[in-house]
Parts: sequence; C-alpha cells; structure tokens
Amino acid sequence: MYALRKWSVRQARLLEASYALFERCLLAAAPLFERIGYERLEKPVAAVERVVKGALFDCQMCGQCALSSTGMSCPMNCPKEIRNGPCGGVREGGYCEVKPEMRCVWVEGWEGASRMRQGDAIAEVQFAVDYRLIGRSSWLSVAREKSAAGVERATEARKA
Repeated sequence: MYALRKWSVRQARLLEASYALFERCLLAAAPLFERIGYERLEKPVAAVERVVKGALFDCQMCGQCALSSTGMSCPMNCPKEIRNGPCGGVREGGYCEVKPEMRCVWVEGWEGASRMRQGDAIAEVQFAVDYRLIGRSSWLSVAREKSAAGVERATEARKA
C-alpha cells in the first residue's frame, strides 16, 4: 500500500485531472442519485470508494476527503491525524517522528501539490474530522453538496 500511496503523490496532476472528470460524472448523475436516494446508495458506493481510494491512497474513509487539497496525500495517514500541515517532529529527509520508516504525509503532500494545477489549495485550512462521517462516502457528499449549490445558483440567477 505504501508504495502505491507514494506513486499517487508522484502522479498528483494525472489524478487531479482524473478526479475532475469523475466529479463531472458524479454531478451529472446527481439527479439520479436524488431519485434513488442518497441513503440507499451510501453502503454500495462507500464500499467501492473504500476499495478504489484504499488502493491508491491508503484511504481511511474519513468521509471528508481532502486529497484534492493535499497533493493526493491523505492527511489521515498521519499517525497524529494532523490535517493542516506537518507537526514539529518531521525528521531529516522528511520522515515521520512516530513512524521513522514513513515519509511525513505532509512532506509528500507539498510535493504532490507542487505538481497539481490547483496546488495552492494545500494552503487552505482543513476542518477537524467530523467523526460522525467516518466510513461514509465522500463521493456522494460531493455530488449532493455541489448539485445543491448549482441548483441554488440557478434559482438566484432566475430571481435576478
């Protein structure tokens, strides 16, 4: 898993472009998801997401994915679960103080972000993990939130 996780960071730009395409597909499918019901879709979609993101990113299924903001390096792989940058214990060469055989996920994240078009997103503050969302699909959350925002913008535009 660790080798594939490091590959994902090195391929951050490719994965960023792939996710942008995937997100468009999610948004196009949002009306269908709405009809079927997000709660009904949660278990099967989360299972697929767990397999795909688990393989590529060693995803911990926090339900609040930040990969597109963290250079394709999952901050939940930090032994301290720090979501906003490295702790003060990064060792020489960028290695973790808790797991010395592992490079700091944030050192990896900054390297991945430097390869991405939206690499400056790594500077955005990530909210603390909402533990109620652990195990839930972040893909469905994105579809629900962004499609709702699109509907809201369209409604405001019609009023103007």
